[in-house]
Amino acid sequence: MEANNLKILFFDIGGVLLSNGWGHESRKEASEKFGLDYDEVNALHSFIFNVYEIGSIDLDEYLDTVIFNHPREFTREDFKEFVYRQSVELPSLAWLKEWKKDCGFRIISINNEGKELNDYRVKKFKLHDFFDAFVSSCEVKMRKPDPGIWQLAMGIAQVQPNQCVYFDDRIMFVNAAQKLGIKAFLHTDLASTKKYYNN
Repeated sequence: MEANNLKILFFDIGGVLLSNGWGHESRKEASEKFGLDYDEVNALHSFIFNVYEIGSIDLDEYLDTVIFNHPREFTREDFKEFVYRQSVELPSLAWLKEWKKDCGFRIISINNEGKELNDYRVKKFKLHDFFDAFVSSCEVKMRKPDPGIWQLAMGIAQVQPNQCVYFDDRIMFVNAAQKLGIKAFLHTDLASTKKYYNN
């Protein structure tokens, strides 16, 4: 990637560097493991998860609504442990950590994540080792695709849209960033994303 006028790389985390923290596949697996009604879990999740991601409620309040709205034969701590275990490293993470050492760019995350999951993932996978800052929905009270979250990130970094590159695994968020003038790319796998750095 030629430096030219570029100063900042913005990265999503879930689906790019780590698995999604609490995606539909994890909810389906949880339903099977804990004997839950998946359709009910999914419907309640859809109503409340955005509220959790912008930091208006904590993980326990989310679980009160979605999981512990009925008596359960398992404990809250067992379920939380299962939720945290859903986070696994993707191949892009190790590569980006190494690439960051000599890239000359600042790297900032722009991610939708609830507070407890966000904190756990930053610590567990040592994301401080290569991210210079985190613009996480739970901290800034906005979530993608709200254009304000990219505008806030650019304000923090003191850059213009044409000085930024953004990677996300969801086309809706890529399109939202592009509308602001950011050069944004859809991440599908490590091999295709690496090509952008060599151009």
